[in-house]
Amino acid sequence: MLRLSRKTLFAIEAVLDIAYHAGSEPVQSREITRRQGIPRRYLEQALQSLVREGLLVGVRGPRGGYRLAKERRRITVGDVIRIIRRVETAEDPLQEAAGSQLAQRVVRPLWQELQGELMNRLDQVTIDDLCVRANGAGIASEGRTNLDFSI
Repeated sequence: MLRLSRKTLFAIEAVLDIAYHAGSEPVQSREITRRQGIPRRYLEQALQSLVREGLLVGVRGPRGGYRLAKERRRITVGDVIRIIRRVETAEDPLQEAAGSQLAQRVVRPLWQELQGELMNRLDQVTIDDLCVRANGAGIASEGRTNLDFSI
C-alpha cells in the first residue's frame, strides 16, 4: 500500500544510520536510538528482520552491533521496504476479494500501478545515495570521527 509505516520509516533510518555512521566497529542499537530517537522496541524488531533477511549482519559481544551485509551502493530503499512489509501484520486492502466492480477493476489496479511505479523509483535509490544526501546536508558522520588511522 502507498503508505509509509513507522516501522518502515524506522528501518530505513536505521539502515542509513548504520551505513553513514559505521566506522571500524559495528554500530550499536543504543547509538542508533540516541541519534535517531527511534524507540528501542521498534528498532530491535526492524534490525532483527533485516538480519534474518540478510541485509544486515549482527555482531555479538560487548562491542557488538550491526553492519551492512553488503556494500551500501548495493542496498536500495526498495529492499528495506520489501523486507519490513513482509513482517508487518497489517492486511493489505488491495488484496481483499470483497468490493464493488469499480473498486476491483478500476481503483485497485490504478493503486497497484502507482505502487509499482513508486517501488521502481525506490529500487533506484541506494543507501549510498542517501549517505551522499546526508553528507550534503551537513550531517556529521560519527563513524568517520571515530576512525583511528595510526600506524
